[in-house]
Amino acid sequence: MIRTATPDDIPVVHALIRELAEYEKAPEEARATQEQLSEALFGERPAAFAHVAEEDGEVVGFALWFLNFSTWRGVHGIHLEDLYVRPEARGGGHGKALLTELARICVARGYERLEWSVLNWNHPAIDFYEALGARPQDEWTVYRLTDGALAELGRRG
Repeated sequence: MIRTATPDDIPVVHALIRELAEYEKAPEEARATQEQLSEALFGERPAAFAHVAEEDGEVVGFALWFLNFSTWRGVHGIHLEDLYVRPEARGGGHGKALLTELARICVARGYERLEWSVLNWNHPAIDFYEALGARPQDEWTVYRLTDGALAELGRRG
C-alpha cells in the first residue's frame, strides 16, 4: 500500500534515508536529522513531500520529492530526490507503486515531467527504471556546489 507520509513516519523515513546512504556507499554524507526532515516535510512552509510503501502495516520504502519548474514547458514537474525500498521487500512492487503514485500526481496536476538521478553503477535501478519507460538524459551532466566551495562562492560580493 502507498500512502502520503505523516509526521509519525519521520523516524522510519529517516532510517530509510540512512539505509539508502549505506547502499550508495556514502553514509557520511547523510547528515540530515529527524528534526530537519520534519521541518522540510511538515513545517510552516513544506519544501518537500514524501510517500511511503507499507507491507503488512510496516513501512518498507519511501519516495521523497519536491516540485521543479520547466521554463521551456511553463509548468511544474516532480523531482524525485530519493526512492528506496528495503532489500527484503524488493520485488514486491513497492518501487513501481511509488513511482506510479508520483506519475498519477503529475497527470492529475498537469505536471509534465517526473525526473530523478541514478548512480551510473546502480544497474538494478537503471534496469528497473528503463523497464517502466524512463530514459536517461545522457546529454546532461549534473553539477553540484557543496561545503567549502559553496561557502566560498556565497561569500563573494
